Amino acid sequence: MTAHDSETTEDALLAATSQILTPLVRVLLRNRIACKAITELMRRAAVGVAHEEFGLEGKSPTQARISVITGLHRKEVSRLLKEHQAAGRVPVERRNRAASVLGAWRRDPDFCDEQGEPLRLPFSGDISFTELCKRHSGDMKPRSIANELLGAGAMEEADGLLSMTTRGYVPGNDPVELVRMLGTDTAEFIETIDHNLRAEDDAARRYQSKVHYDNVPASCEAEFLRYSSERTQALLEDLDRWLSARDRGDQPAGDEQRISLGLGAFQIVGKSPYDERRSGGSADPRPKED
Repeated sequence: MTAHDSETTEDALLAATSQILTPLVRVLLRNRIACKAITELMRRAAVGVAHEEFGLEGKSPTQARISVITGLHRKEVSRLLKEHQAAGRVPVERRNRAASVLGAWRRDPDFCDEQGEPLRLPFSGDISFTELCKRHSGDMKPRSIANELLGAGAMEEADGLLSMTTRGYVPGNDPVELVRMLGTDTAEFIETIDHNLRAEDDAARRYQSKVHYDNVPASCEAEFLRYSSERTQALLEDLDRWLSARDRGDQPAGDEQRISLGLGAFQIVGKSPYDERRSGGSADPRPKED
């Protein structure tokens, strides 16, 4: 029997948690977030989840039950539960108005040419950036959105006209927004894996896949990132159009669903595990698909 054969789900989960924590803790420590603050967040999250999701017969769990589930002392549970209830719920998703405007600029035929490409727009007028914002950003000021997109390099201004310079919006000049993305995107990915772990059959599982190679020349890295970015952006725009045609905007109907699909090219640059295995004679350079 190999070590892998004897590994329990708990062992695998703890190992996975260690893998998740390593890059996260690196970010936290680099930004001078001490272990005490991290531990407090973990305890608060544990009590909050236990209170919200681990009741019996539709009733909220008692503090004694939360203590048993989390392994925390009852006095600690009482303190953290009060803080959790005082804080209230954090919105699941904060709509990014700048990204919404950029997406609408690609989709709304009034702001595209005959080939479906985004028009260069004046700031104000009938067919203008201001009108685009009025239609697709709610009550946020057009100048604020313009400054956001200009600052992120997603838009440029020349000869009095605004033009889109990138098909996607990433707040590259705003570290606060990037950190928020770390929270929302990572949480949604983990929620997807959790859903798949609990799904009863393949039909109920959400799409989750990746490709992995460990013997690719380093010279291919830049080319792959360009190629994968182009293909990924094209797919996201196609899915964006599909969802946009079915979205009801600000008109709720009682059966709303939040749908989000994130795609990214993740690279690990360093010595290949294939190089380490090769000396032992057990190398398997074949491509792997998970």
